Amino acid sequence: MRFRDRAEAGRLLADLVVGLDLESPVVLGMARGGVPVAAQVAKALAAPLDVLVVRKLGYPRQPELAMGALGEGGVRVLNDELVAQLQVSDAVLDEVATREEAELQRRLAAYRHGRPGVELGGRSAVVVDDGLATGATARAAISVVRTRGASRAVLAVPVAPPAAVRALEAVADDVVCVEVSERFFGIGQWYDDFRQTSDDEVRRLLAAGGEAQSRSVVVPAGGDVRLSGDLTVPPQAGGLVLFAHGSGSSRRSPRNRAVASVLNDAGLGTLLFDLLTDKEADDRSKVFDIELLGARLSAASQWAAADPSLSAFSQGLFGASTGAAAALVTASTPGSAVRAVVSRGGRPDLAPESVLRAVAAPTLLVVGSEDTTVLERNRWALEQLPEAHLEVVAGASHLFEEPGALGRVAELATEWFCAHLTASPPRRAAAP
Repeated sequence: MRFRDRAEAGRLLADLVVGLDLESPVVLGMARGGVPVAAQVAKALAAPLDVLVVRKLGYPRQPELAMGALGEGGVRVLNDELVAQLQVSDAVLDEVATREEAELQRRLAAYRHGRPGVELGGRSAVVVDDGLATGATARAAISVVRTRGASRAVLAVPVAPPAAVRALEAVADDVVCVEVSERFFGIGQWYDDFRQTSDDEVRRLLAAGGEAQSRSVVVPAGGDVRLSGDLTVPPQAGGLVLFAHGSGSSRRSPRNRAVASVLNDAGLGTLLFDLLTDKEADDRSKVFDIELLGARLSAASQWAAADPSLSAFSQGLFGASTGAAAALVTASTPGSAVRAVVSRGGRPDLAPESVLRAVAAPTLLVVGSEDTTVLERNRWALEQLPEAHLEVVAGASHLFEEPGALGRVAELATEWFCAHLTASPPRRAAAP
């Protein structure tokens, strides 16, 4: 597999990273070429983006030969076998390290403009580069994030040789790679466009990565029930999409958060919230209680419609699995504010036929071609819904874990919601 550029490599890599179920992730791009890749992963995870600077300690007589690497916080990783073989003295090592430390600090100051690095304590750190060759700098990067307190260290790269992957699996908690190949002669051979990333581009991507901010909200759902949620509203948002997760999931669903991030980039607000309280989620009967889930989603829709900061937005619903049936229950309610529905691998057949026939909002059903049972049930639901369209994603299974599959879902959802919630086409990045 070849990549058009670092951005495309990042989107394909993001499809794999979102399936890791990471706790409070932070994405760190290796300067400089890893940052454009990391920016795409951070968008998919709706996670903060930061830069990670690691400097190679080159052998003075042959600078391309790495004796080790130096990282932020004074972390130094050495290739002890090579250092012994070359008989490199401590004085020479210190001289090289001092020079590289100065360059490391210069780059950090240039990229962050004096801002401290994102706090990693107790969080999952996803270290991203544009490829893995020997793995020396990646090994140092993993040491850096562990020193800074990361609870889980993940290395994610688009391409690497098998030996390097095996070596890093010994030091990272997870190693994620799109393409692992023995036919590896250099990272650049896997890219059509492998132009050097500039300092200006790194600064721009870091600044853009800091713009997307979510705030926690509490959604009243009747009686004493209060549901936790995460609300993101981009500047000049063109609509609001409420997410209804499937059985056994929550507002932290990495797949839903990946889709929500793409919707935010297109100028749509998103609300991801828990349909059940923590205690209720342990009761399997409630997980499949479509009437209850629909009532909770309706309560969230009504709450948003009454909130002065959200009331002007047209509403859409994005449902996954059983959440799709709940979305259709809400959309069928008389006087509903819902203007469009998207179902990802959903179970619309779990909603009563009378509910399906009462849904006036245009509905998009997205199912993987390999999810044959669910696909058949969606074809049945398609015949009941007054205004609906079925999209089958070729080669995709129920969870859309295949490279590019979840990205296709996000693309379809963005087009559907922008067509039905806003008067404008979806916003696209200048260099996708």
